[in-house]
Amino acid sequence: MAKAIVIGAGIGGIATALRLKKKGYQVTVLEANAYAGGKLHAMNLDGYRFDLGPSLFTMPHLVTELFELYDIKTEDYFQFTRKDILCNYFWEDGKRFSVQANQQDFVKSASKAFNEDEAALAAYLHKNKEKYDLTARLFLENSLHKINTYLSADTVNAIFKVAKLDTNSSLDQVNKKAFKNPKVIQLFNRYATYNGSSPYKTPGIMSMIPHLEMYFGTYYPKGGMHQISQSLYQLALNQGIIFKFNEKVEEIVVANKKAKGVISQKNNYAADIVISNMDIYPTYKKLLKEQVHPTKTLKQERSSSALIFYWGISKEFPELDLHNILFSTSYENEFKAIFEDKTLISDPTVYINITSKEDKKDAPQGHENWFVMINAPGNYGQDWETLVQNARRHIIAKINNILKVDLESFITAEHILSPVGIENSTSSYRGALYGAASNTKFSSFLRHPNFSRKINNLYFCGGSVHPGGGIPLCLLSAKIVGDLVPKLN
Repeated sequence: MAKAIVIGAGIGGIATALRLKKKGYQVTVLEANAYAGGKLHAMNLDGYRFDLGPSLFTMPHLVTELFELYDIKTEDYFQFTRKDILCNYFWEDGKRFSVQANQQDFVKSASKAFNEDEAALAAYLHKNKEKYDLTARLFLENSLHKINTYLSADTVNAIFKVAKLDTNSSLDQVNKKAFKNPKVIQLFNRYATYNGSSPYKTPGIMSMIPHLEMYFGTYYPKGGMHQISQSLYQLALNQGIIFKFNEKVEEIVVANKKAKGVISQKNNYAADIVISNMDIYPTYKKLLKEQVHPTKTLKQERSSSALIFYWGISKEFPELDLHNILFSTSYENEFKAIFEDKTLISDPTVYINITSKEDKKDAPQGHENWFVMINAPGNYGQDWETLVQNARRHIIAKINNILKVDLESFITAEHILSPVGIENSTSSYRGALYGAASNTKFSSFLRHPNFSRKINNLYFCGGSVHPGGGIPLCLLSAKIVGDLVPKLN
């Protein structure tokens, strides 16, 4: 039986392993950490449970189809519920707004709350759907680096309607053209952060991102986000996929322009196919040292990172839900600081995720588990100790002002994860959450392909390669690799 080695047990690596196993390969996954899931990890602290990584779950069909691949009922491994409220938004002037999952309800309530025309809101959502429908098969579901992708009817259709894609405008410009109220513009500008970019730089085509949330919905996985990776890991084990933890890969073996296997700290593994789920930058710099590197790709601007405070809170806040945003009053300056100055401003946008709103057991009775995150620059050697201390003070002050509370008195447990910690635990270069940023209209084409042009039998999946970062795109990268790797007879 032909052998496949997957480097990294992140969600992209697990999904790729499942797809290759179905194609007839004997699959072994090597992981440097002691656990499966990569960024989709969790911890328990003083009676609180926290998801350490991604906190938003959308497009669940990309998970369920992996169970369907093996004719297995998803609910035997994994359950999830759809949310009626996508997110609660708060501004410093006291304005509050909840985005409803039902689009008609959202249009009506947003029109009333922000004095925006209902028709304009509906037209914006419709245009976002049109962008997605025009480009999803081209940009998200197929390799951008294979000629047959460009010979399809989908490509021809997208080319003829390219003006509708807003590639020559920034997301901010598209939103300012669509709306009058600066709060609505800010609300839709926020979606640039879903791929670690700036709304003032990323192209207007990215307005399709809210479509993924507002059309497909947001969901809560029973047991938390960690359960997504763990359910797929359990499925993989049950299909005979081998996982070896605490086993760091040191080299991808290449001979005669073919990947022949890998060398780990513990063993040498021969393989017919090698797939790296590791960030593309360290994949080349550490595992392919002697090979020609794609210099232009590796020099791409990195996406934003995150600074996260995990707080046990000895109080319940009925005005908060699973997803909450406290907006900065200096939004453009916030992104300038992150991407140009590589620092943090004193008035950051604060995201608060509280899974105990859905699973009461995630916190002691009468308490809540707060995942408090701000967007941050990558690790460029800044004085993170000072940045973290200042950010903590500014975040608490912002929460106190908006929620009218003395938050410090309710913090009973604390864990902090900075870009340095993200880089160290996940091998994500500079702690970037999404690999390369999407701050130009050519960013999608500059992402590394899901295969090597110079080394046969070498493939790549995960958030640092095509089509991008985040759970849905990582799963789509696995699907693309699954289609590229030849099926065994």
